[in-house]
Amino acid sequence: MDSRLRGNDEKTNITMEQAQVTQLLANDMLHRLERLRINASGRFTNRMRGEHLAAKGGSSMEFADYRDYVEGDDTRFIDWNIFSRLRKPYIKLFHHEEQMQIVILVDASSSMMVDGKLERAQQLAAAMCVCGLFAAEPVSVYTFNQPTNNLSMVGPATGRGSLHKLLKFVENIESGEGGSQPPDDAVDTMLKRHRGKGIVVMLSDFLTYGDLKRTFNTLNNAGLEIFACQILGERELDPDLTSDLRLVDCENADILDVTAQDNLLDLYHEYLSNFQNTIAALARQRGGKFLCVNSDEDLSAVLFDQMRREAWLV
Repeated sequence: MDSRLRGNDEKTNITMEQAQVTQLLANDMLHRLERLRINASGRFTNRMRGEHLAAKGGSSMEFADYRDYVEGDDTRFIDWNIFSRLRKPYIKLFHHEEQMQIVILVDASSSMMVDGKLERAQQLAAAMCVCGLFAAEPVSVYTFNQPTNNLSMVGPATGRGSLHKLLKFVENIESGEGGSQPPDDAVDTMLKRHRGKGIVVMLSDFLTYGDLKRTFNTLNNAGLEIFACQILGERELDPDLTSDLRLVDCENADILDVTAQDNLLDLYHEYLSNFQNTIAALARQRGGKFLCVNSDEDLSAVLFDQMRREAWLV
């Protein structure tokens, strides 16, 4: 096996025995991720091309079918092999395939500081960057945290030589304090900068007062396939509710006093399940995917078992 992270720049040729490429992912994970791709379900625009050859950056064409030649067609699309046999001109038709844009949206709000959720989001964002760049797809990373319309971002970047730039940005993501930006506002701001169809990977706990339905509708209408990854800590997935508790909302400081009862934990699990089913339905109804990740789970198991089993990575 080639032990190098290959790139179009000598700076990217770092061996597994040399310096760690990023503090977020071990070098052996990076090498395994090189061979994986984000499993987008739709890449074709379903347009047939044959009348003219357009010089359009970031796109390619794949043969689809034939049709009869008519006056005015571009002769560059005539299949001359068929013409030599049948003495009749046919035009080759193509699917026009646009380059898939990969947008990674990282929630860095206050609630993500709990139980290592932000660190897990950074690790997954770094992994998606590797998969995208090594598939020669343009990759952008946006992060939102404060209740403003400002987003930090990097990209779109292409090529393996961009790996260090993207990883450094992801490493330096910091959580906001004193609030959060609703995801629908963050998406509105992001789409003012973003151009092109593809996928959006949302890394968030989705513990928000924002309108997730509007968020997903906006992304879907922009031609972005939704990969919604909910990141929760073990205490959120299975909390200890055996005594009276005072809960403090880390984003708006609201206080809720909870009295332990026999069925309290069951009610919590029921609510959590319903909440996750709602997010999953919102994503899947728009052709997207949903996945819940435990921030305490072994990272290798998440990337190479859970994400492959759920067909996020192939």
